[in-house]
Amino acid sequence: MTNNEGVTKEPEWRIKVEDGVIWKRAETSRTMWTFIASLYFNLCKFMRKSWEIGVNDPRKFIHCLKVGITLTVVSLFYYLNPLYDGVGGNAMWAVMTVVVIFEYTAGSTIYKGINRICGTTLAGLLAFGVHWVCSKAGEKFELIIVGVLLFLLASAATYSRFIPIIKARFDYGVMIFILTFSLVSISGYRIDELFDVAKARISTIIIGTSLCIMVSLIIRPVWAGLDLYVLVIGNIDKLADSIQGCVAQYFELETSDEESTKNIIGYKSVLNSKATEEALANFARWEPPHGRFNFRHPWKQYLKIGATMRRCASCIETLNGCIDSENKTSYDMKKNMSAPSMKVGANTASVLRELAITIKTMTKSNKLDTLVIEMSNTSQELQNLLKSYPNTHNKNGTEVPYDDDDEKFEIPIMEIIQVVTVVSLLNEIVVRVKDIVKCVEELSNLAKFEPSILSKCNKSKQHLADNKISPEQQNDEETIIKTIQIV
Repeated sequence: MTNNEGVTKEPEWRIKVEDGVIWKRAETSRTMWTFIASLYFNLCKFMRKSWEIGVNDPRKFIHCLKVGITLTVVSLFYYLNPLYDGVGGNAMWAVMTVVVIFEYTAGSTIYKGINRICGTTLAGLLAFGVHWVCSKAGEKFELIIVGVLLFLLASAATYSRFIPIIKARFDYGVMIFILTFSLVSISGYRIDELFDVAKARISTIIIGTSLCIMVSLIIRPVWAGLDLYVLVIGNIDKLADSIQGCVAQYFELETSDEESTKNIIGYKSVLNSKATEEALANFARWEPPHGRFNFRHPWKQYLKIGATMRRCASCIETLNGCIDSENKTSYDMKKNMSAPSMKVGANTASVLRELAITIKTMTKSNKLDTLVIEMSNTSQELQNLLKSYPNTHNKNGTEVPYDDDDEKFEIPIMEIIQVVTVVSLLNEIVVRVKDIVKCVEELSNLAKFEPSILSKCNKSKQHLADNKISPEQQNDEETIIKTIQIV
């Protein structure tokens, strides 16, 4: 059809339904294409995000392959007749075990595997004992005994999950115990060959668990202990960046850009890492010695370090709130306080970075004590400056002598209150950083960190002097190396 100007238009048809709604073909077509385009873009976004996850951490991609390998191997017990004849229809329990217990880290896989074996074995033995007692008591009392014992054991096991130490280490095993005992004791009421069934299921569960643990430990293992170690080191560095960034931005000594903002809010990662640290520390206890982590490595001490870091991060969060505060401080006061405050922030960050290096290299620092003393001295200087500020500066910011007969300079309370808050928070941060230092030193003693090279050299010199070795021998390189090894 054509319009008045002779231009051909696309024909449109309309359908009028009973309720008076009119559908247009063009509008329906546009809606459909919009939906398809939106679906396509969302799918592309999802695929891009999935690819980035694998690129950022290739271990996750490897973990998927490990699960696939384990499931393929364990499924052979169901497909191959010689293996199937050995375990029978219970081969499916091995497949279920792999799906349920194979976790990302080696520690979590071992934790769930051992808990599943222990919980299943204990529950199976108890259920078999209940079945034996019921068989001796007679069919008349069998149902009563099974019901009473099921109620008592299930209630007691459930209550034990509220006990902190059991919840932390054996929660999964208790849950499996309740499940297995319930299934076996109930099925024993109808099945005569209960012992054979329980033995076959326990054996298949052991097979599945063993395969999971072997694959998890042999093929590119992901250690929970190593993840905890890296997490704590990263959090200490983030605290250092946050302290320096907050002080610099408050005194307007640093421009606010994306990188500085990212460094300032690094403390939030520390505040939100408690659950991750506790889970990793729990799984790390189940892992065998690996890398630089020996048997019975003090993983619990990392939790203490994390707790002290969160207390420090809470102060940094309050300090960060002063940046956007509506209470404004006079320019002169900020100018006078900026240099000592920046010095405190820099020294505090230096102490934290030295602690990160100490944990990373697992060597005792030979300059940590000096850095802590410098941090304490600058903090004391800042406090003294703040106390003397109202009596030592006039309105022009020039220093005036203190005299009881002179009129003292009065600073408006709203101008000084924010700087007092910032200085108090910096001093509190210094105190809490000292707590972190104590925890790291305790870790170095428990984990038996090696002394630094400088400490070894000093001890070797003392050793040479005590043994009255001649100066010519003391300068001999071979003698020095042997002495360091002895020390």
